[in-house]
Amino acid sequence: MVDRRTQLDLLADEVAACRACPRLVEWREEVALVKRAAFRDETYWGRGVPGFGDPEAAIVVMGLAPAAHGANRTGRMFTGDRSGDWLYGALFRAGLASQPESVSADDGMTLRGVWITAPVRCAPPGNQPLPIERDMCRPFLERELALLSDATVVVALGGFGFDQTAKLLGVTPKPRFAHGAEVLLADGRHLLGSYHVSQQNTFTGRLTEPMLDAVFERAKRLAWPDRP
Repeated sequence: MVDRRTQLDLLADEVAACRACPRLVEWREEVALVKRAAFRDETYWGRGVPGFGDPEAAIVVMGLAPAAHGANRTGRMFTGDRSGDWLYGALFRAGLASQPESVSADDGMTLRGVWITAPVRCAPPGNQPLPIERDMCRPFLERELALLSDATVVVALGGFGFDQTAKLLGVTPKPRFAHGAEVLLADGRHLLGSYHVSQQNTFTGRLTEPMLDAVFERAKRLAWPDRP
């Protein structure tokens, strides 16, 4: 029987090789070719970005899509940009990450009890995936969540991730997104909402470190209720 880690690795290979959405493929590859001046000497990933983390995760963090010069450059979710600095910083403070920042896919970062993923696996123009692109990616997310069978909590960053997770998990009626929103599913799992760690939220103060820390502390209490 193939173990979970191997199955997730095989899924990661499929995600990286996917060319199903012409607009996204064109954009991700153009960004990887043109590059940002600060990264002109780097080789961009420029492919679909797989999920990352602990295969035995109890908490799944759901984003939106890879950033053009973040995960599309490094090949790892929320790695190499300001949003990732915020997310990994919060995970580190919560005792769920081995280091407070993630700058590259080979920087030694490991996660404890957490898996990071997104509904869309390629960087979209303007950070706005089309509905058909979201739907083309959906089977990847369905298979991934099925493999992450120990996960009991999903922390969705932003309304897009929150709505897509609720839809995928069959939550009805559609719950309203809000920072700190909490939905108990029929099977006992929990969906938590947080403002996205994008700069438009963190630079403006709409999302603060204490607000983000509180969401992950709540996720930990729900995921491991017997821990002190």
